[in-house]
Amino acid sequence: MRTYAPAGTESVLDRLLEEPSLAAAVQHHAHLPAREAITAPFPSWLDARIVRGLEDRGITSLYSHQAEAVEAVHAGDDVVVVTPTASGKTLCYALPVLQALAEDPSARALFLFPTKALGQDQVAEFSGLARASSLQVAAATYDGDTPAPIRSAIRTAGQVVVTNPDMLHSAILPHHTKWFQLFEQVKVIVIDELHIYRGVFGSHVANVLRRLLRLCHHYGSNPIIVCSSATIGNPAELAAQLTGRTPRLIDRNGAPSGARHVLLVDPPLLDQATGARGSALTHVQRWALPFLRAGRQTIVFGRARVAVEIILTGLREALREDRGPRSRIRGYRGGYLPTERRAIERGLRDGEILGVVSTNALELGVDIGALDVSILAGYPGSVAGTWQQLGRAGRRQEVSVGILVASGSPVDQYVIHHPEFLLEGTPEEARIDPDNLHVLLAHLRCATFERPFEPGDVFGPGPVDDLLAFIGESGHVRQAGDGRWYWSSENFPASEVSLRTAAPENVVIIDTTPDRPRVIGEVDLFSAQVLVHTQAIYLHESTQFHVDKLDWGERKAYVRRVDVDYYTYANRAVTLKPLDVFATEPATGGRRIHGEVMVASLVTLFKKLKFGTDENVGWGPIDLPELELQTTAYWLTAEDASVGWRKDDLDVALLGAGRAIQAVAAVLLMCDPRDLGLVTQVRSPHSDAPTIYLYESVPGGIGLSERLFKRHDELVVGARALIEACGCESGCPACTGPRLDPAVDGKALALRLLAGMLPAAGGGGAEPATHARVVLGASA
Repeated sequence: MRTYAPAGTESVLDRLLEEPSLAAAVQHHAHLPAREAITAPFPSWLDARIVRGLEDRGITSLYSHQAEAVEAVHAGDDVVVVTPTASGKTLCYALPVLQALAEDPSARALFLFPTKALGQDQVAEFSGLARASSLQVAAATYDGDTPAPIRSAIRTAGQVVVTNPDMLHSAILPHHTKWFQLFEQVKVIVIDELHIYRGVFGSHVANVLRRLLRLCHHYGSNPIIVCSSATIGNPAELAAQLTGRTPRLIDRNGAPSGARHVLLVDPPLLDQATGARGSALTHVQRWALPFLRAGRQTIVFGRARVAVEIILTGLREALREDRGPRSRIRGYRGGYLPTERRAIERGLRDGEILGVVSTNALELGVDIGALDVSILAGYPGSVAGTWQQLGRAGRRQEVSVGILVASGSPVDQYVIHHPEFLLEGTPEEARIDPDNLHVLLAHLRCATFERPFEPGDVFGPGPVDDLLAFIGESGHVRQAGDGRWYWSSENFPASEVSLRTAAPENVVIIDTTPDRPRVIGEVDLFSAQVLVHTQAIYLHESTQFHVDKLDWGERKAYVRRVDVDYYTYANRAVTLKPLDVFATEPATGGRRIHGEVMVASLVTLFKKLKFGTDENVGWGPIDLPELELQTTAYWLTAEDASVGWRKDDLDVALLGAGRAIQAVAAVLLMCDPRDLGLVTQVRSPHSDAPTIYLYESVPGGIGLSERLFKRHDELVVGARALIEACGCESGCPACTGPRLDPAVDGKALALRLLAGMLPAAGGGGAEPATHARVVLGASA
């Protein structure tokens, strides 16, 4: 029955769970109880004006973690604050900064946020608190949208400068002489959403911060660093790697929360033979519609811009047919104008907008108030990201609902069938490698441009004379008669370094549709071969572009806007050759190894696949040169586990087991599955044994393979659990990968191989399912 009468969140959920087709898809239903606040009084040293400002806004005390943080900063300690979404982390750094400005108006602060939207939101929040405290504070965002006249005013008079790592890297540090007031007087540096800075991006940001602190030292300042993060396994370690300093960890949350229902949902199998599943996007709409009809504020997260548009269209059409609140459902993603995004945020806060469908742009701390329901179309890729998205629902004292609907990917299937991984497991560790040679050299060039290096100066892991001499061979730096190293090139080094990739070269994407061609983006060389080859369909901000020509020599892809019903998928042939072994250990059924490899990649053809059905509607050749990638890898051999196998069966088993291990690795390391490449060899030329390789898709690697080597037992156990839990008959994309031969049981072969590689009991890799605890509260 379709009704539009208001109803409580729990009553809507109860009705949904009475519907057999929806209830059958619920793999796990947890009830998380409400939590009371733990408070502390305002510190005695806090300026009376700030206390009055807080009280005027209804804040009469601090949560315990806020009090601990502001006291630590007041004492001169660096801190990293790790508490859930909507727990009031902003006050942990806003109060010390306001206090510094109240004591000395010439003081400065630098706030770093990973996105422009978050920066602008925090400026509004901070400025409101300053006004309430009767303090005249000049706080402003300095990003790509800031007009030139305002930029000049911020440089000279901005007391609180809010920016992002990209702008700091390319627009502030290289022009530090224009920012001398900031660098001389900066008292506090804030790094928000710390957990975002992982992988290649985090490795770059760590070097940007090295450059920042080097300039602060030059100008005579020694700022305190305040980091805040969602829950991850190693926040203090990550903060130390990023800043080069040892922070104090504050992770005892004092904020209250209402009771929460968490449901893990797996769309049903449509075909057990092939493993085809119901669409996660369609299933999400079935869960969201009843909440919207009952007037419950709901947010739906899609993993990609296309998914957001598909879900949004489906919800609006369903509500149009039923005369529901269609106009109060909005989309939110990159590509929308800033004014549109601000209006949507404001509408959510004041209740005018009932539902929003968003990419992870709203995962971060943008203020949209607290909603009733959060529904995730697919696992976001990390436990931290999942809880940030689920945490968008949850008013202080009211019941909220969070629903994760799995896609058919192996990573999603592993998470959905191991609820303890999300609900009870230790959060993943965020990993960076600031000393990756490719990344380090790029920022050493930038640092030399900013200020000469003295002989013996340290940047990162040690003295940089040898590295500067290496750069000097290309003529970019030179050592003068005084022994100092100077930048000697006309090039502007920061403009050549993208913080999002490790490789120095990118392909620029040029839209030729308008009268004047314009650059709409760039991709690294490795990705360009599969994303923007000639005749590819390239998706940008949910708009389709046909690649008319990829000029490989000029590193330019020329595209034009089109509207077609298919996308393209390129096949990449990969060969791998080990170069060096860093560590090797015996393992059940063979050995586990960590080392350096050379990966050669050749893209030869592409397919045209229809949206929705993935039906193959055409193909074409790709003529591009082979690319080589020198990186690090983890590999495991199966010489003992494969005794007596037929070669063809072993080939299928290695590939199926490898795909499952790759999925589990992405879950354990909190990385994108594309960060790890897979190669299997029935007889490796290196070890003369059947081998599964997982290599890092970043030049030089960022430390992922070393972590995999250490967590070998967990990978094998987890891969077996993933395949066993899959409901397919003989292998599918959700476990061992697409079936290449219907007559071959890839699932049984992969399980047989993994059985011979399982660690002995007590070997450090207990199967995750064996330590699942009793469900908290109701069960579906």
